[in-house]
Amino acid sequence: MMITTSEVKVRYAETDQMGVVYHANYFVWFEIGRTEFIEDLGFRYHEMEERGVLSPLVDADIQFKKPLRYGQTATVKTWLKEYDGLKVTYGYEILTPEGETAVTGSTKHVCVKKESFKPISIRKAFPDWHEAYLKAKGDE
Repeated sequence: MMITTSEVKVRYAETDQMGVVYHANYFVWFEIGRTEFIEDLGFRYHEMEERGVLSPLVDADIQFKKPLRYGQTATVKTWLKEYDGLKVTYGYEILTPEGETAVTGSTKHVCVKKESFKPISIRKAFPDWHEAYLKAKGDE
């Protein structure tokens, strides 16, 4: 199974009145990890968009374990949790500088035609991505 690791320096603007990372920012960090994961596979999301395809979020899950604070560096681990040729679920673990789990979660996406939002098969529309996903998941 392929795991991509990204680092994010916690900025002051990402913290709340308690001095910890505001919960919504973790979803932005998930996107950073997901984008880097896709790039590590050799693809660019904007290339999919240029072909008239979008990949909206259809479900998200997050669990908070330990706080992260301004000035710390968070490590975002991203992997392919589930893939069936149509839906893609990415898994995430965000670590503190000490290597402890701060957050875990997942996001589920489906590819759709931009003009109609009708779902499409990744397997059929993007066979190279399909093969890369199977390989990254360890199903090849």
